[in-house]
Amino acid sequence: MKNKINIQNKKARFEYEILDKYVAGIVLTGTEIKSIRLGKASITESFCEFNDRGELFAVNTYIEEYTHGTHYNHKPRSERKLLLNKRELRKLHKEVKNAGLTIVPLRIFLNDRGLAKMEVALAKGKKLHDKRETIKDRENKRNLDRIKKSYK
Repeated sequence: MKNKINIQNKKARFEYEILDKYVAGIVLTGTEIKSIRLGKASITESFCEFNDRGELFAVNTYIEEYTHGTHYNHKPRSERKLLLNKRELRKLHKEVKNAGLTIVPLRIFLNDRGLAKMEVALAKGKKLHDKRETIKDRENKRNLDRIKKSYK
């Protein structure tokens, strides 16, 4: 499949310090995958949490209803199960419970076989001064690029 679907959560890199990344499969219905292939999804306000059985779910992920779907269409904002190895799930659950870290979705993409995957990250929330530092670095880089461009 040559479909380049890459739905990103740009807000996550600003709000959180990324510690570790994982690629997880998503359990989807037929109309959900069709909407993702059209690029009609958003993960800006979503987060991941464990249920009482130790399964990981993506909460508040928005996948728009499929336009050609009938009464079999899906709910736009429902919990979607993420598929990881047991070892990875245990490690993430332990980190979230003990260290107070959080799991944030970074992007949704299609692999070479056409399956939807979600890249999730173990993250720690940034403080206000860290966010200001990020903004300052971004502006400095933008100014340097402007100066470099004017000399070429």
